[in-house]
Amino acid sequence: MEKLVQKFYEKYASVQTEMVRDFIHEIDWSNRIIGIKGSRGVGKTTLVLQYIRQNFAPDSSVLYVSLDNLYFADNKLYDLADVFHKKGGKLLVLDEVHKYANWTTEIKNIYDDLSDLKIIFTGSSLLHLRQTKADLSRRAVVYEMPGLSFREYLHFQTNFRFPVFSLEEILNNHIQLSVGIIEKLQPLAFFGDYLNYGYYPFFRESLTSFHQKLSEIILTVLEVDIPQFAFIQTGNIIYLKKLLRIISSSVPFKPNMNGLSSRTGISLNTMKTYIGLLHNARLLQLLYMPEKGINSLNKPEKIYLNNSNLMYNQGEENVNIGNIRETFFFNQVNVKYKINASAEADFMVSDKYTFEIGGKNKPGKQIKDVPDSYVVKDNIEIGSDNIIPLWMFGFLY
Repeated sequence: MEKLVQKFYEKYASVQTEMVRDFIHEIDWSNRIIGIKGSRGVGKTTLVLQYIRQNFAPDSSVLYVSLDNLYFADNKLYDLADVFHKKGGKLLVLDEVHKYANWTTEIKNIYDDLSDLKIIFTGSSLLHLRQTKADLSRRAVVYEMPGLSFREYLHFQTNFRFPVFSLEEILNNHIQLSVGIIEKLQPLAFFGDYLNYGYYPFFRESLTSFHQKLSEIILTVLEVDIPQFAFIQTGNIIYLKKLLRIISSSVPFKPNMNGLSSRTGISLNTMKTYIGLLHNARLLQLLYMPEKGINSLNKPEKIYLNNSNLMYNQGEENVNIGNIRETFFFNQVNVKYKINASAEADFMVSDKYTFEIGGKNKPGKQIKDVPDSYVVKDNIEIGSDNIIPLWMFGFLY
């Protein structure tokens, strides 16, 4: 246990707190069990270490451990928590919980037996897929952490801290809001770089190796995370890769399930399962018509990659800018608002607002008679009337 404590102190000393994501304020840290899930690379580990650094001294009251540590090959999590608690421990932070086989059962037992010990755990966005006998749903409050919004990326790059805008604020006041931002910086000077590499915070470590690291993350999700949670046989991983490659080459992908099954060699039911897994792993976004929902019986209207960084990583040399624009809009709006396909345009949000996405010369003829409709244009700094700059939708969180 001493080595675990030493590793924690090393991480405590090295974590920076100058740039902390606003997501830290969305969590109610007073809960006894807090879960933070999200895709690899969005910064979950950094966030919990920053929370510890801001609120605790490096003493016996707090301990951070990663459950992929070799210590847990021979030692139980419950026993560690028990010893830590007896030595005065108040907060136990468990990173990468999905790497520990019986984490839900042991956390439940820790919760029930050590009544004044608080637990924070982080894990894959696939966490909810693991069915176990221990039900943490009544005990744990679980949050999902997205990647950086364009607003957060600007903060990291320029140190300007802009407020979050609601969708209604953008729709009703986008001209004034744009002017206030442009007074401080030119958003279009940063927007292209964000689309390429700004969604994952590790871009700050090295731009030259960013896409290599992102490729490694994708491989780990396909080869380790999804098989671990869905119990997919090793020999079938190749089908997951093939499916992702086909979808990546033609996003937004309008799925013909029978045709896709023939191209991949995956049975129809299995393919629907695989698409759902890629969605849950936050590699894909699935867009449905408003009357349909995400279940095994409905096929999505369109399939997108989860974010524009993945498009640049997985696409061929010529990435379609129209698809990039739609992917960005879908990704940023989807964090806080319900988004569906639209019969008249590209998207419908909150069952009310219709959006058509395009470049600066995009006409709005097809939605001119649609109520509460907007044209979202790339490569403009300021809009007018129902024409709104695309980059503004990066300020929703």
